[in-house]
Amino acid sequence: MAIDARVSKKAAAMTLIAAAAVSLTSIPAAAHDSTARQPATAGAGVQAAAAPGVPRLPGGLSALSWMVADADTGSVLAAKSPHRKLPPASTLKTLFAVTVLPKFSAGTVRRVSSADLAGMGTGSSVVGVREGRRYTVADLWRGVFLRSGNDAVHVLAAMNGGWRNTAEEMQETARKLGARDTTVKSPDGYDAPGQVSSAYDLTVFARAGLVNDDFARYCATPRAAFPGSGGTTMIENTNRMLVGSHGLSRYPGIIGVKNGYTSKAGNTLIAAARRNGRTLLVTVLNPQSNASNAVYKEAGSLLDWGFDTAGKAQPVGTLHALRTILDGSALRPVAAQAGAAEARGGSPRRSALVLGAGGAGVAAMGLGALFGHRRQARGRGRRGGPEGGTA
Repeated sequence: MAIDARVSKKAAAMTLIAAAAVSLTSIPAAAHDSTARQPATAGAGVQAAAAPGVPRLPGGLSALSWMVADADTGSVLAAKSPHRKLPPASTLKTLFAVTVLPKFSAGTVRRVSSADLAGMGTGSSVVGVREGRRYTVADLWRGVFLRSGNDAVHVLAAMNGGWRNTAEEMQETARKLGARDTTVKSPDGYDAPGQVSSAYDLTVFARAGLVNDDFARYCATPRAAFPGSGGTTMIENTNRMLVGSHGLSRYPGIIGVKNGYTSKAGNTLIAAARRNGRTLLVTVLNPQSNASNAVYKEAGSLLDWGFDTAGKAQPVGTLHALRTILDGSALRPVAAQAGAAEARGGSPRRSALVLGAGGAGVAAMGLGALFGHRRQARGRGRRGGPEGGTA
């Protein structure tokens, strides 16, 4: 029997309480003006600290917009036109996951109806969801993250109250995260008039997502089984940097997160990697180079640069950061939670991904509480482009 999970009113109230319990901080683009810039040869619109010992930015960067950020501290290390509003393609699925993933347990089963799949854009990327079949929520999320399946997004959005409701919730989530460049029209990232995001906002969404264990696991999965017409079939992640395919090697220390492509957006990518105790996020939007795998190669070179700047580069800005979280009736930094989790034998990988701790007095990021409260309430109740993956 199909089960439709629903979030209780109490969960909604707890979400509002959690949101009210955090304070948002930001340094707007204008505040970056006093920061030293990379020489003009780095390209127009580029922000990067020029200081002794800081390596020059890599050459050959052709993306219209990009950003390198430290996921742990929220420091922006370098960026080009980070607030430029561009079509995001399937990287917008990160915001979809941040918004919807905490609401339904992985084992919840959905029998797919024709209404669930109605309205998919022509040429949408799909994982192969079929009307009348039963899928677990975990199946659907693997379809979203690995195959960028708009069919899986449509089913999850139907479970969440419908396409329009989900778009509105995503917009509200973006607002709460301080992501002001994003306008959501189509939750799957499919090209739609007026739908835009930015390298800055997409980096914020990925950073928020990695706080959630499920998000972190799905976005890091190279291959998985998926229910097919003749039994289970193996699906492979379209993120070539993660799986090492199409002439690319798997990037050292890669965590995920999400790639995309549409004819309007071009190739887009958010990539997270961890080395020597540092987690970096790089977002690359619409490389203009005709080189094969350009979006992955440019992301890889920016990650290399970011890791090479350890202890050298001064930040040129910061991501919007949730500074404190609701822990029962008291506020407590997430960093304290990480220590407690390790003392209880918690996962070292999970602790490494508790983001936002450290850095010039910036307390830890607070989405863990938001996800946690939702989990408690839940327990109670166009085909791939040239670089793969797409809306």
